[in-house]
Amino acid sequence: MITYTHRPWHMVAVYSAAHFLVDFACAFFMFRSIEGTPDGLLCVLLYNFCAFAMQMPLGIIADKVNRNYLFAIIGCILVAFAFLPVQFPILATVILGMGNALFHIGGGIDVLNISEKKMGALGVFVSPGAFGIYFGKILGTGSGFSAIFYPVAMAVTAALIFAVYRAQRGTYPKNAAFSLGGTSSAHILTAGICLFSVVCLRSFAGLAMDFSWKTIGSWGLVLIFAVVFGKTAGGFAADRFGLKQVVITSLGLAALLFLFPNIPVAGVSAVLLFNMTMPITLWAMAKIMPGAKGFAFGLLTFALFLGFLPVYLGVIVPQSTAWLFALLAALSLVLLWAGLKRAKL
Repeated sequence: MITYTHRPWHMVAVYSAAHFLVDFACAFFMFRSIEGTPDGLLCVLLYNFCAFAMQMPLGIIADKVNRNYLFAIIGCILVAFAFLPVQFPILATVILGMGNALFHIGGGIDVLNISEKKMGALGVFVSPGAFGIYFGKILGTGSGFSAIFYPVAMAVTAALIFAVYRAQRGTYPKNAAFSLGGTSSAHILTAGICLFSVVCLRSFAGLAMDFSWKTIGSWGLVLIFAVVFGKTAGGFAADRFGLKQVVITSLGLAALLFLFPNIPVAGVSAVLLFNMTMPITLWAMAKIMPGAKGFAFGLLTFALFLGFLPVYLGVIVPQSTAWLFALLAALSLVLLWAGLKRAKL
C-alpha cells in the first residue's frame, strides 16, 4: 500500500498543466516547422511512432528505474531541444516524439501510483492534451506566435516537476516492484486484450470521425471541450457511480447519439460520452498489471498508434456511414464490459 501524506492534487495539477504544454509544444512544432516539408508525411509517422508506440518499452524501463519524475523532466527537455535541429526535420521529429513519450510515461505512472482506488485524478491528467493539440495546431499554422515560447515553457515545466518532487521527497509515490506476474493467466490475458482493443477502436474513431458542422461558428471548439471534459468527467463519474454503470451509460448513449451526426448537440454529446471511458480503460489496465504500470500505460498508447495507422494510410469514412461510429461505440461497450468482468473489477 502506498502511503502519501501530502496532497496528491499538487502533483496532479502540475502534471496536468505540463500535459497541456507538452502537447501544445509538439503540435505547434509539427505544424510550424514540419508540415509542408519534403519529409513531412514521413515525419508524421515517425512522430506518432516515437510518441506512442515507444511508450511501451520506455514504460518497462521506467517501472524498473522508479524515477518517474526524472522521465517526465527529461521528456520536457527533449521537447525543448527539438527546436535546435529544426533544419533536420527527421532528427527533430524523433527527438520531439521521444520527449513526448518520456513525459507521458513519467507523469502517467506517478498519477497512476496515487490513483489506487480512484480515477478522478487520472481523468484530470489525461484530458488537457486535447486542448494542447488544438491550440498548438491553430498557432502553429499561423505566423504571429514566436517559436521560442515552447522551449522556454518546457524549461519552466521541467523545473516545476522537479520542484514538486523536492517538496514531496520522502513521501513521493513509488513504483511497486516490477513484475508481469499473472499476466499469462487466461482471465488477465483476455481482459488485457479487451481493453487494448477498446483503445484501438477509440483511437481510430476519434481520428476518423468528422462532422459537417464543426467548421461553423464555434462548434469546432465546443467539440474539443467535449473531448476534454468527457475524459475528466469519466474518471469522477466512475468513482461516484461505479465502473460498469458508467461504461453502460456512456457508451450506450454514445452509440445512440452517433446515429444523428447532422445534429450538432447530438454529435457533441456523443463525443463527450465516448471519451468518458478513457481513464477507465487506463486505470483498469494498470490494475491488472500493478507491478508494471508503465508497461500498462505504454501498451495502451501503442493501441493508440495502431488506431492512427488506418487514418494515416488514407482510410476515409464517409459522413453517410454514421452507423459505423454507433457500431464502434456499441462494440467498445461489449469489449470493455467483458474486460472489466474478466479482470474482476
